[in-house]
Formats: sequence, structure tokens, C-alpha cells
Amino acid sequence: MDNEEMTFMAIDSEGKEVEFDILFSFDSEETGKHYIVYTDNTEDEDGNINVYASAFASDNDESELLPIETEKEWKIIEIILEEIQNEISS
Repeated sequence: MDNEEMTFMAIDSEGKEVEFDILFSFDSEETGKHYIVYTDNTEDEDGNINVYASAFASDNDESELLPIETEKEWKIIEIILEEIQNEISS
């Protein structure tokens, strides 16, 4: 990945267009899916940055964010996030 910040636009639940920063993406051999982890840089009530994850499908013309469907998928994402946090901390 280059130094250029990667972003995308999406429509939120209120119908407003929101810009998201892509934190990272990865492919899982275990599920055969591509995942994307991203943020809108808002904070929760504790001051933590809100981070989201979705499965990601893309063809030549369009890209689509898909819901994470299983506990197994969430666990894979959690493990990747923990690994990245540990790398940053050390």
C-alpha cells in the first residue's frame, strides 16, 4: 500500500453520504472472502474511534460492502486487529 490515504464514500442509515478511511483489508483463506476494516473517524462515548468491518465484493463496475455473517468471521477479524495493535504497540 502506498502512502496515499485510501477512502470511499457510502450512504449511511439516514441517507447521508459519508466518507470512510480504509484502515486495511485482507483475504481470508479460511472463509474465501475479502474483508475491509474502515472508520468514519467519529468517536464513541468513551473517546474511542469507531471502527467497522465488512466483507467486500467487487466486480469490474461496482463494489459492495456485505455484512459479517458468522462468529467465525468476527473472530478472524478480531485476531487480525489484535495482531496489528500488538505490532503498533511494540
